Amino acid sequence: MTTVKQGKALNIKDSRILIAGAASLVGSHTADLLLKEGAREVLLLDNFSFGSMDAIAHLQNEPRIKIVRADLMRLPDLLAATEGVDGVIHLAAYMTLGFSQTPWQAVDVNIRGAQNMLEACRVNRVKKIIFASSNAVYGYGSGIKGALSEEIPFHSVGAPPAAILYGASKIMGEQLCRQYHQSAGQDYVVLRYSTVYGERQHYRAANSLYIMETYDLVRKGQAPVLPGDGKDTKHFVHVSDVARANVAALQSSATDVAVNVSGPAPITTGELVELVLEYCKSDLKPEVRPDPPGKVRLTSGGAFHIPHDKAGEVIGWKPVVQMREGVMRLLAWREQQDGTATKL
Repeated sequence: MTTVKQGKALNIKDSRILIAGAASLVGSHTADLLLKEGAREVLLLDNFSFGSMDAIAHLQNEPRIKIVRADLMRLPDLLAATEGVDGVIHLAAYMTLGFSQTPWQAVDVNIRGAQNMLEACRVNRVKKIIFASSNAVYGYGSGIKGALSEEIPFHSVGAPPAAILYGASKIMGEQLCRQYHQSAGQDYVVLRYSTVYGERQHYRAANSLYIMETYDLVRKGQAPVLPGDGKDTKHFVHVSDVARANVAALQSSATDVAVNVSGPAPITTGELVELVLEYCKSDLKPEVRPDPPGKVRLTSGGAFHIPHDKAGEVIGWKPVVQMREGVMRLLAWREQQDGTATKL
């Protein structure tokens, strides 16, 4: 049994919760769940540079929702936004593709932006912050195999610079949380997400994008592409399970801890392509083709899995959406966006 420090647990029904980076896949689903759980008010903070109003359009007329246009790089914005707030879910960050395209901006937002949010929480005595980290803190390449438990070190041999920079930025964010806990007593929980996918999927995540790219090719009658032999491992987690983890972490009394938030089991790229072909009722055969130079695709280097046992012990959470169900739900939503829904 994991021994964890005890801090503040939030009663969602009595709380005002702010989601930073709310106009996003995870943010919108988390807002949905907070409303369902009876939150007093949910503040959706975003600067909309990446986030889309489309993701939260269904929430705009909800009386318990407040949309806050603010920027992580402006501390005064965050000080105003967090006044009277009980809990913060900090999702706002650049992803790996951003570190490939605009690395300086990405480093600044992921590190100084996180510190600005922590400082605002300290000043306004926010009871708890949930920091969205990533399995990128374990690194990439040949060292990534077996169980990626919360205690393993960072591996970077052979990984692309953008991936290393992203993982390092998340490590920095986690350590800033620890520092604020030690120096100011700020309660927090770090959630290390696996690759998140699901309804309202965007086109910015290097790995979850692979599902969408494969679907788009098959729908055009083109063969899906395998960047390797189809045995490369991925570990996805459905967005509804991630939203549940965010809320569970707020409700838990745990503090000063980091836990994995992963799906029920890993999957290979070959198995993933087969799920897409099954959904599309296609007999196309995958084509093995290396990614072009400069393509950001994160490969594991070997078979691995990301255990979530500690999350069960610490915040009482485990995933429930199996990969097949999740992919079918995502692609059904994708078809609805095109007005070409297919009956399953």
